[in-house]
Amino acid sequence: MKKPILTLILFCFGFYGVNAQSSVKDSVIKCVLVSPSFSIQIPGGDMANRFGTNSTVGISVGLKNKKNWTFSLEGNFIFGTQIKETSIFSNLTVDGGYIIGSDGLYADIRAYERGYTVFANVGKIIPYKGPNPNCGIFLQAGAGFLQHKIRIEDKKNAVPALQGDYLQGYDRLTNGIALRQFIGYAYLGNKRLVNFFGGLEFVEGFTQGKRNFNYSTGLSDTGSRFDLLMGIKLGWIMPFYKQAPEKFYTY
Repeated sequence: MKKPILTLILFCFGFYGVNAQSSVKDSVIKCVLVSPSFSIQIPGGDMANRFGTNSTVGISVGLKNKKNWTFSLEGNFIFGTQIKETSIFSNLTVDGGYIIGSDGLYADIRAYERGYTVFANVGKIIPYKGPNPNCGIFLQAGAGFLQHKIRIEDKKNAVPALQGDYLQGYDRLTNGIALRQFIGYAYLGNKRLVNFFGGLEFVEGFTQGKRNFNYSTGLSDTGSRFDLLMGIKLGWIMPFYKQAPEKFYTY
């Protein structure tokens, strides 16, 4: 994931170096866009049976041309605390749903949602209600990769069955190709001080379980899945472009 994004960053800044000077106030400009972001997502499809609401943090690096088309690579880290699939430890629990550690006491087991997405995107900014023609309705579509799993932590390291490679029998690792759509608004200010985007994001994952055996069910977990994520995404835009020199007139 890091290598393609680093390559794009180097290419983008090379592009920036040869970019003609222009004024963002009155023309559509070519520029490099670096955009950290945050989102809150609600799962759908098969993913809704395993997880609740999650969040993501990510970064996108791309180009915007003089026709307001954008081309970018982005990566997002998925994290959450709502695990709906509560039967994952059913083979370890005693009456009352507790797990007894090797010390004879109740174990302190935590489970979290973890994952990531990587996408290549194509987008279009349609000028609308902004201080310049680089602002407007922002549409994007992309394709890439989605992975998610259950992260398990044994706080007291008291359950040997939840250590090392044994965790693979409980973590429900899943991944596959994914599609992405975004509709929102992008704002690039005249002074480069205020630049942001926000809108609705949709992700469809055509995924598959990657564990040959789940200890809690005694079955393979390699079936096909359809995972959905829908949410609100907000981001800060750092545009890089050469500012046209101020014009002075003498009489």
